[in-house]
Amino acid sequence: QVQLVESGGGLAQPGGSLRLSCAASGITFTFYAMAWYRQAPGKQRELVAAITSGGSTDYADSVKGRFTISRDNGKNTVYLQMNSLKPEDTAVYYCNAKLQQFGAVRANYWGQGTQVTVSS
Repeated sequence: QVQLVESGGGLAQPGGSLRLSCAASGITFTFYAMAWYRQAPGKQRELVAAITSGGSTDYADSVKGRFTISRDNGKNTVYLQMNSLKPEDTAVYYCNAKLQQFGAVRANYWGQGTQVTVSS
């Protein structure tokens, strides 16, 4: 079975840092684009950061310069390093894995989510 398991969420102070991890199993990890999404109360789920199988990255404007996405193919794990945290970063963060071939999405998986709270 396919599993995406997030960890590393919790409580941080404004200006602090957290590192989220997403460990994948049941997929050929190197074939998949990986991404982090987040959803705050009363808001739609939004893309935070993405990384392709080739290592290209993309970030939401709101986190650019503060967050870094990376992947370790040997560990089947994707990370989100979050620095200079702000209260508006508070949300549930979700890991996503997507396989796209010949212009079609062949597989799309989600983790269970991990809570990040930024508060003084």
